[in-house]
Amino acid sequence: MKRDELAGFLRSRRERVRPHEVGLPGGERRRTPGLRRQEVAQLAGMSIDYYIRLEQARGPHPSRQVLNALARALMLTTDERAHLFHLAGQELEPARRRGDVPPGTMHLIAFLEEVPAYVLDAKYDILAWNPLASALMGDLDSQPVEDLNVIRWVFRSPDLAEHLGDEEKSRFARASVADLRWAAGRYPDDADIQALVAEMLALSPEFARLWAMHEVEVRREQRKRVTHPVAGVIDAICQVLPVPDREDLRLVLYTTEPGSPSHRALRRLREATLSS
Repeated sequence: MKRDELAGFLRSRRERVRPHEVGLPGGERRRTPGLRRQEVAQLAGMSIDYYIRLEQARGPHPSRQVLNALARALMLTTDERAHLFHLAGQELEPARRRGDVPPGTMHLIAFLEEVPAYVLDAKYDILAWNPLASALMGDLDSQPVEDLNVIRWVFRSPDLAEHLGDEEKSRFARASVADLRWAAGRYPDDADIQALVAEMLALSPEFARLWAMHEVEVRREQRKRVTHPVAGVIDAICQVLPVPDREDLRLVLYTTEPGSPSHRALRRLREATLSS
């Protein structure tokens, strides 16, 4: 059980919920932007003292029944509820460890000749990719293994300030941090994930600011615009799919509308890759 993380998460979610959203009067003299502690306790059917101890990181180990009640009271999403359970040391389902990419998935990305595809683990390390993904993302084959991490790419970039000023890229950065926080809660004993978080907190004020927001959301689908020196501008839908029987791995696909300029640009990139 990660008491400090659990306490911070509960506080951040409590402050997000507005009284009218749960049927309570707002009033005029509130000192907190969200719910009061006693209101959360009332909605969850527990004593105010018990809830205060949870927020002060000195409470007992909460049961699954208590966690479910808190999830309902705080209007948590599915991803946030799972994160709550993980922080409290309760498993929703058997956890799996990160590891090698299954052969079937390796074969799949190799056959996807016109779709950039790669495999991402819970730490955001890129573990495998096809030639088109390498061409689109900057010759992945030539990069050291320790550099193949999307979080490091984003928050160690010299153009980070410019990226965060762009609505789409800023949304991607925020979603990536929220997803990494989910992974840190899902795999609390994973030293590699914890080390990455510590590294980013020390090196990137922008990462630290987003991490302090306690947002939790598993990445799924997002639109992305890539400007490539050979192919030009490519507008793609970045689809994130779970690898069967390996919840710690995701298959990432960059798909474009058939016949669109972006589709033709990807074809040009593939042709250039084959001829080089």
